[in-house]
Amino acid sequence: MTDTIDMIHEDALPGHESRLDPKPEWQPRYPGSGRLAGKVAIVTGADSGIGRGVAALYAREGADVAILYLCEHDDAAETARIVREEGRRALTIAGDVGDKAFCEEAVAQVVRELGRLDVLVNNAGEQHPDKDIRDITDEQLRRTFQTNIFSMFYMVQAARAHLKAGAAIVNCTSVTMYNGSKELLDYSATKGAITAFTRSLSENLVSEGIRVNAVAPGPIWTPLNPFGGASPEKLENFGEKTPMGRPGQPNEVAPAFLFLACEDSSYMSGQVLHPNGGMVVNG
Repeated sequence: MTDTIDMIHEDALPGHESRLDPKPEWQPRYPGSGRLAGKVAIVTGADSGIGRGVAALYAREGADVAILYLCEHDDAAETARIVREEGRRALTIAGDVGDKAFCEEAVAQVVRELGRLDVLVNNAGEQHPDKDIRDITDEQLRRTFQTNIFSMFYMVQAARAHLKAGAAIVNCTSVTMYNGSKELLDYSATKGAITAFTRSLSENLVSEGIRVNAVAPGPIWTPLNPFGGASPEKLENFGEKTPMGRPGQPNEVAPAFLFLACEDSSYMSGQVLHPNGGMVVNG
């Protein structure tokens, strides 16, 4: 696992949120109403970005949160502080979700220390821009699929025995699954796989009372793009091509993850929500 983490860090991933300027906005925008009271949630990639926004909002709504992350310990500690300030329990677990054994160990630790598991948010991901498909190395291709989609299989396999009727799984796909991205070929392919996985897993679990949905964010200001190899030109104009003319913030995406995790969406499964700045997609 250490070798994998070292390899990823050669590409500056996953990146420190603490080093971003301006800082992403993760703060929940409204008082909680107990929509996840007494629940326990796992959020992968919860040290920063969308994951931190989701963890903060889940805690405000009454959930204890297990924060799974790769290796950015300072960011994970800050997310844990945020959760605890909401009066909820926080558990930080570092490791590679692309490693099946880690996923099994992490889920076991969550159930052992927090007592149950009600919501699984598969949010962790990575990207590596390439203008020419021939520049995508075999190592990069395998790594992107391992982190972005293999991890979701591993996490669900590990969590399945603990998810009872009323539980929810929320996966993070992307607008690139619908619109494509000429410089994110492998990343976009994994997001297509995630959408298909979401729909198929929903069919598989819905009779058990377990709902499976997804969120497809547009351009959101998180460490993923600045530390994931985006060009200076892309960062300078990041999000400007959306109808709203700006990137979104994590606290504008987190409510979609909350809606799909709580009883407000009790008649929805196999669906995808699109917080993307007004881009109309078929999906």
